[in-house]
Parts: sequence; C-alpha cells; structure tokens
Amino acid sequence: MAKKPTKKQKSMEETLWDSANKLRGTVESSEYKHVVLGLIFLKFVSDKFEERRQELIDEGKEKYLEMVPFYTQVNIFFLPEESRWSYIKENAKQDDIAIKIDTALSTIEKNNPILKGALPDNYFSRLHLDVSKLSALLDTINNIDTLHDKQQDIVGRVYEYFLSKFALAEGKGKGEFYTPKSIVNLIAEMTEPYKGKIYDPACGSGGMFVQSMKFIESHHGNKKDISIYGQEQTATTYKLAKMNLAIRGISANLGAIPADTFAKDQHPDLKADFIMANPPFNQKDWRATNELNDDPRWKGYEVPPTSNANYGWILNMVSKLSENGVAGFILANGALSGGGTEYDIRRKLIENRLVEAILVLPMKMFYTTDISVTLWIINNNKKERTFEQNDLIKKYRERNDEFLFMDLRKMGCPFEKKFIQFSPEAIQGIVETYHTWQQTNFTNDYKDEPEYCYSANIEEVRSKNYSLVPSKYIEFINRDENIDFAEKMIDLQTEFTDLLKEEESSKNDLLNVFKELGYEIKL
Repeated sequence: MAKKPTKKQKSMEETLWDSANKLRGTVESSEYKHVVLGLIFLKFVSDKFEERRQELIDEGKEKYLEMVPFYTQVNIFFLPEESRWSYIKENAKQDDIAIKIDTALSTIEKNNPILKGALPDNYFSRLHLDVSKLSALLDTINNIDTLHDKQQDIVGRVYEYFLSKFALAEGKGKGEFYTPKSIVNLIAEMTEPYKGKIYDPACGSGGMFVQSMKFIESHHGNKKDISIYGQEQTATTYKLAKMNLAIRGISANLGAIPADTFAKDQHPDLKADFIMANPPFNQKDWRATNELNDDPRWKGYEVPPTSNANYGWILNMVSKLSENGVAGFILANGALSGGGTEYDIRRKLIENRLVEAILVLPMKMFYTTDISVTLWIINNNKKERTFEQNDLIKKYRERNDEFLFMDLRKMGCPFEKKFIQFSPEAIQGIVETYHTWQQTNFTNDYKDEPEYCYSANIEEVRSKNYSLVPSKYIEFINRDENIDFAEKMIDLQTEFTDLLKEEESSKNDLLNVFKELGYEIKL
C-alpha cells in the first residue's frame, strides 16, 4: 500500500502566526499588527536585558544591575522592573494587564531616548482586548526563543514574517508599510549599498534598510560604514520602522517626527550615496496648486504637476543624490510615458544622462495593487566615472549614451497562491545582466535578448519621443502575446490628451478670427 504523503511541518513563524491570528477576534489587522509586533518587540528587548543582567551577575557586578550605563554601553535597552517580560507574564491573567503592557512600553520609551516615538501608544487599553485572549497571546509570544540562535536572527525572521502576513491580510488600499521582500532584494543587489549614506523618502516599516544591512553582511562588508536616513508620514508606520530597526540594532535617522516628505522635508541638506524607495503610486493632490512651486528640489526642472506625485518623488530623490549616487525605486508604469510637464521633466532626466535602467516587473507582486510597476535606476555615477586609458574613454562615453530596458513580466513565480515573487535564482540572473551591461564596452559579454532586454542609445530614445516604455525597445518574437494593455492605455491616454489640447487650441484660434472680424461667438 502506498504511503500517504507526510504533511509538511510548519515553520516556527507559521505556527506563531496561526496561534496569534486565532486570537485577533474583531480587532482590525491594521490595529492588531501593532499589538502583536509590540509584544514581540517587548519580548526581544526583555530577553536581551535579562541576558546582560545575568552577565553582570556572573562577573560579580550585582551592585550595577539597576544602573542604565551598564546596559546602554553594550547597546542593550535598560528596562525598569515593570517593563520586563517576566513582570508582564506574572500579571498576564490580571484584569488590568492591558494597562500594564501600555505602561511597560511607555516606560521603555522614556528610559531609552533612541526609541522616542517608536512604541505603540495605549493600543492595548484602547482596543479593549478580552483578558483571556490577551493572556493566550502572551503565551504564544512567550514561545519565541529570541536568543536561541544569534546567527539566524530569530526575532528578525519572526518580525519580517509577521509584517508580510499583516500586509497580505490588509490587502488593497492598505498595507503600504511593506514592500515585498524579493523586490527589496532586487533593488539592494542592483544598487549595491556597500558604504555611505542610504536614504528612503517613504520608508514604510524600514524594509529597504534591513535588506541593505543583509546585503552588506552577505558580501562581508562592514555595517559601520553605512548611515541610514529616512522619512515616513504615517505615525503608526513610523513606529513600525523604528521597532523593526531597533530589534536588529540598526541606528537610523528617520526624522524627529512622522511627516510628509514634500511638506516637511526632514533631511533638506542630505546627499545620499544610495536611495532605495517604493513611494506611493500615482499619489493625487499631494500639494496645493501654488504650494512648493519654488522648492529647491525641482531646481533645473519643471515643477511637478499637482495631479500626480510620481515626478515629485523622482525629483526629490534626484536632488538628494551625492555626486556619484545611485537610486533604485518603484513607480507605476504611467510615469514612463506621460505627457505635459511629466514629459518635460523626463526629457531632461534622459538628456542629463541620469536614467540608467528601466525594468518592468510582473503584475501581482504587490499586496496593495495588482498593476504592473517599474523599477527605475537613476545613476549619477553613469556620467561621472572616468578612466585613465585613452582607448577606454570613447567606449565609456558610448555607454554614457545608452539605456538598459528589461522586461521581467515572465520571470515571477507563484507566492501565497495569488501573488508573484522573484526567486533568488531569478534575482541573480537579472542582476548579472545589469552589471554585465554596465561593463559591456569593456567585457563585450552583454547581448540584447528578445523579450528580455535591450540596450538603447540616446538617439533611439529621442526618436521615440523620450518614452521609457520597455516594449518600445525590446524585440518581441510574437508581439500579440506580449501586449501590455496598461502601457497601451497610457499611450492612448497621452495621444487623446494631445488631441484634446489641439482641438482646444484650434477652437480658440477660430474664435479669435471671428472676434477680429467683429463677431462675438458665445459657446
């Protein structure tokens, strides 16, 4: 008799998620995530505190057990007794446990200035969680052995898993705090943030920063060589980012408060070596009509239109780049070929040789939208590098006039049943293509591939009216099977807008002719 297939054993993260999710009840996941992640954070910092406390005892330094500097000097948060996990567990079945948890988190924040504005504020009391369910949730969180394997970053894994699951649970219209991991990995591998300043103007829960550090570790770099700057508008997401970074010991300047990057730029003088971002797609009404018209971030370019923030984000990032800085960011496909002011800005970006690569991604990669989006690579280093050998200078200049287009829509693999992600092998292949292309005139290894990649020169881009739509450049063997209807609609929209403008202009010209002849026509 054939054996029944054994059921796949659930991971620790999956088990914890299942246990915690059963306890949620009627609380919205957008609220509940702060409860769960706040408790995971509390358990982690408590475990680290107790570990350090035991070290002091073992060293015969009992008299220093309640002295803050003996913890902070080794990057451990000091926890007063009422903020320790052991105290919370002892009181888990008390009617006022929610108040005790809120007090614990508030006290930790007050005793550790670096956590100012980071922890959930009165969530537990406000949500009126059932005491028995909250107690059961505490038991579930208690099962996380945060110190078991320091090399595996247990708590980081759990935290990241919970962030992704909450983003999935919230779905469209919400969950903007989280960028899917495989996209973040791709951006990190392409931009290679080894050393310098990293900036994310819409940092969400801080995933770009976390992956940057993982990139450095995997390539045997030094995390001390990196400085992190970010900004986040939503207060609760700002707290998520601070907690996410704190549990990994990552220092960051996220601004003094959560704030709108456009209305209150908290890093006005920053020049970043690396920018990694996933700003809100097609943001409407992001500024009033005359607001920010003279903002220095648009210097040398037209003022971005009020109807869509896409080019506001682009110019904000361009203004923050250092002399040799590189930026990798995600935008909706509409930014590739829009008309009007967007066209004028895009043309200048291209003529200034800032755009280096455009990669169209598969649909259904994001939890908040199922549209196809684009990864842009903007590179100041593209035009600044020089070489001593005379025979290489001409070749370099040729590369300076080239733009790489990649179509990745067929490269995703299924994830969580209805979503798509890149496999590690796919990311490696994409990155190899990009880096080989960067050196194509020196190695001659890069080759255009139908339905995948194409290197266009500046004349080709000009001839296509400065469109950055990859399908206008990449060869498709069977084009009917590769029509991107979103791109076609964008093109039609642009053409229709131009036609309406021409019609309006012709109408005005005709009215003026009649007016000059002494006839007034009222419409």
